[in-house]
Amino acid sequence: MPRFAAERTLLAPVEDVWAFLAEPFHLPDWWPGISGVQPDRRGVAPGARWQVLGPDRPTFLRRPDAAGNLLVLDVVPMRRLAFQLTGQRLDAEIELEAREGRTRARLTIDAPFLMVPRSFPRLALGRLYDLIQTGAEA
Repeated sequence: MPRFAAERTLLAPVEDVWAFLAEPFHLPDWWPGISGVQPDRRGVAPGARWQVLGPDRPTFLRRPDAAGNLLVLDVVPMRRLAFQLTGQRLDAEIELEAREGRTRARLTIDAPFLMVPRSFPRLALGRLYDLIQTGAEA
């Protein structure tokens, strides 16, 4: 399976980045292709299953309003979140590293050929960067 990765320094401390990532309802804000999420009662915990909803417009490989499931695979607070989008057979892992009031984020995606573009991790981290600016200088 092809693997794509990107890294980005986020202008916020790791605690703020983790607080954002640990809130399931923020996923559609930064993950391209997801327009809604309904987490189970466990939230961000290994084994949790969330229902996810795709965009309401068709894409090359996806019909509109494509629903699916997200399975949380691993959680290490403030350091790592790994999950699988089961319908797309896509595995994702975001790793965080504290760096003097900022956070280095690395997103790795394993997905079948043609399921996601090579630029997908960079796009997702770009959206996350735009949303998390608590450490930006005035």
